[in-house]
Amino acid sequence: MSMQKGANTPVPVPSVRVELGWQGGPGVPDADASALLLAGTGRVRSDDDFVFYNQPAHASGAVRHEGKQPGPTVRDVLAVDLNGVEAGIERIVIAASSDGGSFGKFQGLYVRVVDAAAGTEVARFDNPGATTETAFVLGELYRRQGTWKFRAVGQGYDSGLAGLATDFGISVDDAPAPAPAAPPQAPPAPQAPPAPPAPAAPVPPPAPEHQFAPPGQTPMPPPPGQYAPPPPGQFTPPGQPPVPPPPAPAAPVPPVGGQPQQGAGGTISLTKNAPSVSLTKHGATGGNMRVNLNWSAKEGAAKGLLGKLRRGVDLDLDLCCLWELQDGRKGIIHALGDFGALDRPPYVLLDRDDRSGTVSTGENLTINLDHTADFKRILVFAEIYDGADDFRGLDAIATLYPLGAPPIEMRISDCVDASRDAVLALIENVGGELVVRREGRFVLPPPGRPRWGKMSVDQAYGWNLEWVAAKGKD
Repeated sequence: MSMQKGANTPVPVPSVRVELGWQGGPGVPDADASALLLAGTGRVRSDDDFVFYNQPAHASGAVRHEGKQPGPTVRDVLAVDLNGVEAGIERIVIAASSDGGSFGKFQGLYVRVVDAAAGTEVARFDNPGATTETAFVLGELYRRQGTWKFRAVGQGYDSGLAGLATDFGISVDDAPAPAPAAPPQAPPAPQAPPAPPAPAAPVPPPAPEHQFAPPGQTPMPPPPGQYAPPPPGQFTPPGQPPVPPPPAPAAPVPPVGGQPQQGAGGTISLTKNAPSVSLTKHGATGGNMRVNLNWSAKEGAAKGLLGKLRRGVDLDLDLCCLWELQDGRKGIIHALGDFGALDRPPYVLLDRDDRSGTVSTGENLTINLDHTADFKRILVFAEIYDGADDFRGLDAIATLYPLGAPPIEMRISDCVDASRDAVLALIENVGGELVVRREGRFVLPPPGRPRWGKMSVDQAYGWNLEWVAAKGKD
């Protein structure tokens, strides 16, 4: 028999399972059970006293999140060893949080306490109804004169699990409120390239799978395999001697703004005040240049349990590039489509899809600088795939490793709007000289189409590719 809100009942068994249940079906959000272990103050002693899907066991072992049991009635289960609960804990709050909608969309939401040994029901509370709530305290186990009892609570929150947890003393520190969105920046002025020679035998350009095909052109077959890039400065293509440094060019292109600074190990840092450098001037005229991407949350962002309170806590950024050759061929390279090729156009290859940003090699593009004369421009950018809503609070670091030249590093970390794409660098052929320019520009996706950020980058830089939706995508 279901308890009334506010009622309590003894729990005369030493170990219980606490089941959060609801009727599954089309359009019904998901829900998660959690437990907060409270001291006599009515608050947790530390964040460790919070047990939920991304922190599934209390240090004492007394409370565990055991996960979901699918079926017509979906169950999410907590296990509680009441005899093992530390003496300083007086209450165990049983909470529920929704994922994908409010509790007004749920039917038959309940919590019940079951004897872990016998499987018999000790207590049950059917939540009487909900509207806009995204979290609930459904009940609590509490000590009274040396014995345990269960109370039906039914208190809702519109602020989700983070708001509920904060009320009980959990440290859920978020990033500071964003500043007003920066006004749109004008795209860079196009460079006037030298007149391209007429190709003897035009080759059809590659096009990413399901993404776009340049007008009037057919896609190339997918490239063979993936390429594991070499450590910086150690790769020479098979059968080829190392490329010696060339003489200094007669008319080097001066950097825009201040002079880039060389740091530890000779690394060149591109900044807002010194945003560009000539690869050619620094001796990078051949071989394979690796472009590396790594990322992290900024210091002070998403402290405490904020990251853990999100599903898919791992941050996943994708390294991408738009490319254009002197003969007019152009396209895009990215992890969900075309990975490119080194031995044929576009002479650029994406080698992997790192889903954490913690792998030391990160994600890498490799650019074959033996074909410098074929390049017109290459735009390197990063896109959030999962783990964050936008670039606020994130650091992205791009490093170029040309042969025969010092590494070139640029850090992008000052997003103030809801951009999901960060343009890292523009590599241009200027009169036969390759110049790298740090862009540091964040690009918003089209309204209502958050997964189309690549198209916004294309439009911002005038690549003018033809975009079509992949099957089943927006």
